[in-house]
Amino acid sequence: MENLDVMVLRTLRDWRAAGKRALMATVVRTWGSSPRPVGSIMALCEDGSVVGSVSGGCIEDDLIYRFTQAYAAKEPGHKIPSGPPGFVKYGITADEAHRFGLPCGGTLELLLEYDPDPAGLAQLVQALESGQLMQRTVRLADGAARLAPAATPTGLEAGDQEVVNTFGPEYRMLLIGAGQLTEYLATMALFSGFAVTVCDPREEYRGAWNVAGATVLSDMPDDVVAAFKPDRRTCVVALTHDPKLDDLALLEAIKTDAFYVGAIGSRRNNEARHQRMIEHFEQTPASLARLRGPIGIYIGSKTPPEIAVSVMAEILAVKNNVKLPRDMGVGEAKNGLAEQP
Repeated sequence: MENLDVMVLRTLRDWRAAGKRALMATVVRTWGSSPRPVGSIMALCEDGSVVGSVSGGCIEDDLIYRFTQAYAAKEPGHKIPSGPPGFVKYGITADEAHRFGLPCGGTLELLLEYDPDPAGLAQLVQALESGQLMQRTVRLADGAARLAPAATPTGLEAGDQEVVNTFGPEYRMLLIGAGQLTEYLATMALFSGFAVTVCDPREEYRGAWNVAGATVLSDMPDDVVAAFKPDRRTCVVALTHDPKLDDLALLEAIKTDAFYVGAIGSRRNNEARHQRMIEHFEQTPASLARLRGPIGIYIGSKTPPEIAVSVMAEILAVKNNVKLPRDMGVGEAKNGLAEQP
């Protein structure tokens, strides 16, 4: 499954290019609990089609009704308003929060852009598809939007004159080894919005690969990592249990900006890996601090699908800047690890 923002923007671009009226809704502020984070987007077409999400579904239903039925009843022949962007709040009262399925005390504010410029959308989608990080600034006075490359991912900024949202290329996951565990982890990563690449020079493993949507490479893993150029939206996970394949790839990965680098294995195997790297590759405990292992959140996992769940959960936690017990100095044996053989 592709990156959700890119999917929304691509669909909105196509609607507008076909001459259809449409709006884009962006979560610009939240108070209390919120189903979707600030910066989340959705698009609504005049025919009632919707893509993306700003809540658990009830707010989307209200927007569909508001702009395909209620507004059309007041303005016959028109379903999407014209003019500058506007703001709308949901969940201001307890009754509204309950009606729209918001958590207790939750309130969110949306920016509604009417008929975004199709040329600008096409330019933005093209940049995102080529792997660029882009900043989109919407002028509130008239809805005009300008685009600029962004150096780093930043959160949405909403001011009195404009709203600035940053869109980035999809997150990437590079998996070393094409075994059964990799198939489960790749499947979860794909439906979580990651672009997945699997590297395994062993033909017998590649031949049995059975997950559509992942790119499969046969080069040596360390060469693949170097060519991959991991950035802050990339994670690298070694899953072969074979030091000849895992170690060099991991050493290459920890030199990059990858937000997550880890390897499967037991605590004993993890300690042996660190010792090999210190003795044979001139590493130090400090240089290996970014190498996570054994990987996974402890859930008592034993089977490949359960281990994949624990690993994917840890990757998502790190991606979302959630502090895990193991990262806060709590004893690993009690809190941190998925024990794999």
